[in-house]
Amino acid sequence: MRSFVTAVFLFLYAPIALVVLFSFNAGRNASEISGFSLAWYGKAFTNRFLLEALQNSLLIAFVSAGLAAVFGTMAALGMERLGGKSRALFDGLFAAAIVVPGVVIGIATLVALVSLFSVLNPALAWIWPGETPPRLGLGYGSVIAAHGLFSLALVTMLVKARIASLGRDIVEASSDLNATPLTTFRLIVLPQIMPSILAGFLLAFTFSFDDFIVAFFVAGSETTLPIYVFASIRRGVTPEINAIATSVLVASLLLIGLSRFMLRDRSRPGPDGE
Repeated sequence: MRSFVTAVFLFLYAPIALVVLFSFNAGRNASEISGFSLAWYGKAFTNRFLLEALQNSLLIAFVSAGLAAVFGTMAALGMERLGGKSRALFDGLFAAAIVVPGVVIGIATLVALVSLFSVLNPALAWIWPGETPPRLGLGYGSVIAAHGLFSLALVTMLVKARIASLGRDIVEASSDLNATPLTTFRLIVLPQIMPSILAGFLLAFTFSFDDFIVAFFVAGSETTLPIYVFASIRRGVTPEINAIATSVLVASLLLIGLSRFMLRDRSRPGPDGE
């Protein structure tokens, strides 16, 4: 059994380790080591097209994660006030949104947006007669909307789990002390759930930044970093692509590690018993 588990982990992580190794290759051949160098990292991050794609990915990820954190927290708070059957229904819907394959989300979002634009663009043309009306299309907004809706389910589940662990005792005690619901939320509930909100934001940022499938369908003419990498490897894999992949891997692991740190159980005593 131990050898089987070892073989599985090697199958999963050995290719990633090779990508990291070959990112330090001094030669131009991505599959043959001819020395070690950081030159490809320097070349990657002086590439104007790469930096533009990176800027697009950071903007989209930050905005979509922020929207997911705000609306996901609101959804989690609202679900706590639902009855048992209604809450179970929404739990199932949010869980389904997380496990649905990305290609299905991408196609469904594309069809929904195109259908919506076909209705809104004629309406905008009617509102602005004789002028050049604004025309809605695929781009930053569509990617942000798609990533935000997908990430909202993740943030909702994280915050909801944290709210469930708090219980209603502290809320009822605050009400007994004549605190308003807004004061209770601001001073009691929000500080308790803030680590989960921040963790959800970081995970949503990571998923949006790394996403290729959904962005490929709804990005239009805009280029994100994963789309740039996909377009580049169609011309052949170079150590520059390996350097980009390694940088994204390290950044993603740091964000995920930070989110795990924020989600740790703060109620457990430390080694000294405190």
